[in-house]
Amino acid sequence: MYILLLESLKNLFRYYCLWNILSMFVDSLFWPVLVMATLAAIVASQSVISATFSIVKQCYAIGCFPRVKVVHKSKWFHGQIYIPEINWVLLVLCLAVTVGFRDINHLGNAYGLTYMSAMFVTTWLTALIINFVWGQSLVLALLFALFFGSIEIIFLSSSFIRISKGGWVPLVLSVIFMLIMFVWHYGSRKKYLYDLHNKVPMKQILTLGPSLGIVRVPGIGLIFTALVSGVPATFTRFLTNLPTFYQVAVFVCEKTVLVPYVPQKERYLIGRIGPKSFRMYRCIVRNGYKDVQKNEDDFENDLITSIAEFIQLEAEGSGTLEGSVDGRMAVVRTSEKFGKRLEISELERNGEASSSMPPTILNSSKSHILQYLQSTYEMESPGSTLRRRVRFKLQPDMNYRDPNVKDELLELVEAKQSGVAYVLGHSHIKAKMNAPCLKRFVIHVAYLFLRKNCRAPAVVLNIPQTCLIEVGMNYYL
Repeated sequence: MYILLLESLKNLFRYYCLWNILSMFVDSLFWPVLVMATLAAIVASQSVISATFSIVKQCYAIGCFPRVKVVHKSKWFHGQIYIPEINWVLLVLCLAVTVGFRDINHLGNAYGLTYMSAMFVTTWLTALIINFVWGQSLVLALLFALFFGSIEIIFLSSSFIRISKGGWVPLVLSVIFMLIMFVWHYGSRKKYLYDLHNKVPMKQILTLGPSLGIVRVPGIGLIFTALVSGVPATFTRFLTNLPTFYQVAVFVCEKTVLVPYVPQKERYLIGRIGPKSFRMYRCIVRNGYKDVQKNEDDFENDLITSIAEFIQLEAEGSGTLEGSVDGRMAVVRTSEKFGKRLEISELERNGEASSSMPPTILNSSKSHILQYLQSTYEMESPGSTLRRRVRFKLQPDMNYRDPNVKDELLELVEAKQSGVAYVLGHSHIKAKMNAPCLKRFVIHVAYLFLRKNCRAPAVVLNIPQTCLIEVGMNYYL
């Protein structure tokens, strides 16, 4: 018995010595491990923040998230973006979770449920990619999903028992963001359907004659609309209250397609509305969900060159591109000769006039007021005139089969020199009187709250305030 007691004391002494050695070794590694863990947390947090910015930007591009400010941090790498609103939301959520839990175990439970849910969803999304993108058989996709999904669902089910111990936080946040996306998409979709059902038929426009029954003034009017056919009610409401419009009218529709990037030569689709004497065109701008928004100067120049390309291609064809009475339009993709129909010379950059080029001359006596207002604005706000200005003119050696084509191109160039105005609809959204209570709450409270606290369409489109015309519209959804 004494021998056993002695052996126990020896073992206890050995364990004590080993523990002291290990504790000294662990104490010496505490600060290096702390530094490495902090650096790893910084890298991981930056990855999460960057991924959040990218996902929000893509959701916003396809109309599933409110309009936010997207700042491109790099001129060469378009994927490096920064969204201030989302950054503040992440800051508030991090502080709220840290202060609210005050327990690392609850944070671990919340993170574990989030991680396993993401892995489970990724497995099923990969199965869809195997079937739809890679073109493999449905059986192979199901076998992949069942094999890996059955393993992951075991870990996911083990995380469900920790919902009451902190795991409820990611579930609540997921529901909140899902409701925000649903409300925004629902309201935007209802607004688009209202525009679609209330658009003006082309037959009604054609009965007005070439002048549309109004006074046409020099310049180009860009009417932004979500419709790809017909005339929006915003345009007719503008003419009803002010029966005057610019000599060239272009209906611009920006669409985000489900591809990351759209090549420049395939971005602008141009068509004509009505006869040639109407001088009305339609432009569909196709952007990828990762494309970078250009400034208004580049957009105007690309639009003018695209319309000039369309006019020339229409003349070179057999007349099949003429607009039809029922509102259908012939869309022409810009060719490899993009931008070669007109000569483009730079006039002004960063507010300083070029010494080799003369100033812009407006070829109409009706544009003196525009000249005066523009010069007054530039003198009062010199810091906001850092714009790139170019001058268009017809190529002198270009031969035109039809003299009307030259006249139309010349009128387009003169209209561009007179100025470009942007016409946007300022919508007031209301629910119908007989709408259910839930729909009235979604429209009057949730959707209007998101609209008032997100960025305005003019700011998103980089439209200068001096060129903006807003038309009030009531929407009864």
